[in-house]
Amino acid sequence: LDPVEALTVDVGRAGGPEAAARIARYDAFEAAGQRLGAAAVLLGHTRDDQAETVLLGLARGSGARSLSGMAPVRGIFRRPLLDLPRATVAAATTQGLDVWADPHNEDPAFARARVRHRLLPALEAELGPGVAAALARTATQLRADADALDSWAAHERSEAQRNPGELDVPRLTRLPTAVRTRVLRLAAVDSGCAPSDLSAAHIEELDRLVTDWRGQGPLHLPGRVRASRSCGTLSLTTVD
Repeated sequence: LDPVEALTVDVGRAGGPEAAARIARYDAFEAAGQRLGAAAVLLGHTRDDQAETVLLGLARGSGARSLSGMAPVRGIFRRPLLDLPRATVAAATTQGLDVWADPHNEDPAFARARVRHRLLPALEAELGPGVAAALARTATQLRADADALDSWAAHERSEAQRNPGELDVPRLTRLPTAVRTRVLRLAAVDSGCAPSDLSAAHIEELDRLVTDWRGQGPLHLPGRVRASRSCGTLSLTTVD
């Protein structure tokens, strides 16, 4: 392989050590890909990795987007091995390939390692073989649903927006909950909320300004964003 680059990264703290390390890795991969003029960056995630991602999302109480797991294609990234079991990929590495194993994948201090070495084997033992494949299929089905809902929400957000940061409440109330909450999340992120800091509880309270309006005061969201309702308009503004 040529060229080969070994990169070092600075890992932050946002979202915990695993999430912060993942963000740092992807930022480094994307920067290297752009610098080298790469058409794509290939990642080695397998079907078992996908199953682990779904289980971790379930444990967090995540929504459909998180439970849809890792996308086969996202921007410059490609995951060509996502439909293959880890055992199949591991067997291929015996054909003269020099593979480096990340020691963190064996460390039970990390949630993914515990899912990999304890939870998934226990599920396979109790429920029978095929659990990882079933979880991966669930991710694929949920991704199609989430993509459709996100597309619908993006359209409705543009239709409901009166001015930047202002949404028409009567139009929002007519939307199904799954679409309306996505519209609210889009609006909050565009107003300055970091997606990683915006929880389901935040969106639930924001939705109450639309569906359970009782004259309550403004809602303070991450990123110094304030949401308030007045005269049929939901406003999201940044507080200095």
